[in-house]
Amino acid sequence: MGQVIEINQGEVKVKFNSPTTGKITFEELGISDDELVLEGGFLRLLFDMEGIGEHDYYAVPTIEVAYKENCSETHWQCDFNEETILDKYDHHGNSTVMLLNRKKLSSLEHHHENKLIVHAEFPEKVHLSAAGSYINLFK
Repeated sequence: MGQVIEINQGEVKVKFNSPTTGKITFEELGISDDELVLEGGFLRLLFDMEGIGEHDYYAVPTIEVAYKENCSETHWQCDFNEETILDKYDHHGNSTVMLLNRKKLSSLEHHHENKLIVHAEFPEKVHLSAAGSYINLFK
């Protein structure tokens, strides 16, 4: 598929070697539910798009993170190349959808280093769903 995955407690790093089109679940990336247990309630997702060439973003780049618990409030922050592009709270639910601004991503793009980082803070220990969580960045 063109990605390299690294997983640590509370952190998932995905390095794209080429633009991967369409919706890709975490499960399709090779990540299992067992690897997505957040003991401390903190999550850091790093999508490294360094050196993949021309970025042709989906009309509305989307990241959805699904979790098994019904969380009362979660805090989400997305940074692209060290600039915050989304900062939101999500109330009561089992998933969070982040709709990113394609024009903003394009304007912040660098020639070489392009990193999209998603930080999440859950009120308690949480179990993410690999099959229910996905990214859709490129068309």
